[in-house]
Amino acid sequence: MKARIKKFNEIGITDVGSVGGKNASLGEMYNQLTSKGVNVPNGFATTSYAFWEFLKANKIEEPLKELLTKLDRKNYSNLKTIGQQARELILIGSFSSAFSKAIKKSYINLCGKDLKEVAVRSSATAEDLPDASFAGQHNTYLNIKGEDQLLEAVKKCFASLYTNRAIKYREDKGYKHHDIALSVGIQLMVRSDKSCSGVGFTIEPESGFENVIVLSGVWGLGENIVQGTVNPDEFYVFKPALALNKYPIIQKKRVIKN
Repeated sequence: MKARIKKFNEIGITDVGSVGGKNASLGEMYNQLTSKGVNVPNGFATTSYAFWEFLKANKIEEPLKELLTKLDRKNYSNLKTIGQQARELILIGSFSSAFSKAIKKSYINLCGKDLKEVAVRSSATAEDLPDASFAGQHNTYLNIKGEDQLLEAVKKCFASLYTNRAIKYREDKGYKHHDIALSVGIQLMVRSDKSCSGVGFTIEPESGFENVIVLSGVWGLGENIVQGTVNPDEFYVFKPALALNKYPIIQKKRVIKN
């Protein structure tokens, strides 16, 4: 039988078809960087096999296909209704006992004796391809704690494959909705309340300049940056200076924080 769950140490960049682009990248980072002193929070991922199994067990596949044939592909006048109905089809479904037990067991093994807060992150199997990026199309749930909350968050991530924005994006890019599965990554939360969080780019994202690292940071959760609800501090770091142990910051912006 194919695996319903894979630990980060079992995942690499070649596993996009099984765990999606985001989780494949997280697994690659965990396996390649942990030994070099980069502290990548550990976790595990549900697989595309588990997603397809869930749809089949709940007899959702054909209703989803039928529902999406009714989508107004000219003006998208009924996109909101179609998206809501698609998500409801998934949310009323039930996880199998085997799948629920696998998630709970992996969560307990990840946390140890004391159950910890985790991030529950969506990762589509067509994510971040050369001609498309699905970043921000699907949902993430933070500070999830406890088995019941975790199972609920995983199902909500499954349903987020059919957010209105994700449906429209796939239509624009020519992807078939029923060809894409949703993997869910469960990753230990970092205590941002004791420090800060943010986003890092290993190349300058607007120009593609490879010798600059761009770091953005805020107090609290990094989701505030992603959603654009706060203005972050920004630092531009010059890689060659960093390699020579010289002062590497070539530009910085500090913002007023309340």
